[in-house]
Amino acid sequence: MFDKFGEFDTYEELNKAADGQKTQGDIEALKELAAENGIDPGDVEDYVDGVIPELCTAKTAALGKLAVEIADIKASEIVQDWIDYIQASAMEDLQMSVAIRKKGKSLIGCIGAMLKWSYAARYKVDGRIIKASGIGATGVEMGIPGMASAKKIIREYYMEG
Repeated sequence: MFDKFGEFDTYEELNKAADGQKTQGDIEALKELAAENGIDPGDVEDYVDGVIPELCTAKTAALGKLAVEIADIKASEIVQDWIDYIQASAMEDLQMSVAIRKKGKSLIGCIGAMLKWSYAARYKVDGRIIKASGIGATGVEMGIPGMASAKKIIREYYMEG
């Protein structure tokens, strides 16, 4: 990820790089820049044609970064639910969009923060529940955050530090 052009800290930096490529007439490099950052090819066309003044907004830059990161990991079930929440937050909250785009913040880091919380908050599952499950194990522990905790952890990860 971000191998050719590097990780941008802000959508403004990304737009500045795009403007440089456009000014130089290097449309192929502009397309590569956009692809590396998850920016829709249609937005590239609109930008080159002058339909839109900049390649991306804070929201499209954040969603693009997330798209690139999502393609790099295998997510399912609860992790996918967390990702869906992060994407929704990027669409609804400008501050969150800006925070997601920050250099050094990543989906893997955020999911890691969730795992750290889960590990620290684990508890022994009632033996009757284990028996009812039929898994034949003893001493099972769980620690998956509910959505209120998950939302708090996600916001703290992206918005702090």
